[in-house]
This record gives sequence, structure tokens and C-alpha cells, in this order.
Amino acid sequence: MEKLAYVLLGIVAGFWLLGLLFGLIAAFPIGLIGLLGVIGIGLLLIKVFKERLGNSEDDHYDRNVDQ
Repeated sequence: MEKLAYVLLGIVAGFWLLGLLFGLIAAFPIGLIGLLGVIGIGLLLIKVFKERLGNSEDDHYDRNVDQ
């Protein structure tokens, strides 16, 4: 049930981002400023996910430390 909710939220977020990107492109040339901002935030999110997935110390604490 929880995974289905995440999938649905991911689909909605994807459509929202597509609408945002198409809107920014349609608002050319001012929309390019927003488009560059969205790309910058996306690149930073990708960097954060890569660092998190590659950090074995965080994995150790996730498995062995009680919350």
C-alpha cells in the first residue's frame, strides 16, 4: 500500500515537472531563468542521492543503530 502511494506520488510529481518545464519553455526568453534554476536544483538532488547511496557509513548506522 505504501509503495503504491509512492508510485502515484512519483507519477504526479513527474507530470508536474513536465508541465513546469513546458511552461518555462513557452515563456521564452524569461522562462530560461526558471529553467536554469530547475536544472540546477535537479543536478544538486542527483549529487545528494549519489552521495547517500555510495556512503557505507550511513548504511552501517541504518542497519545497526536503534531509532
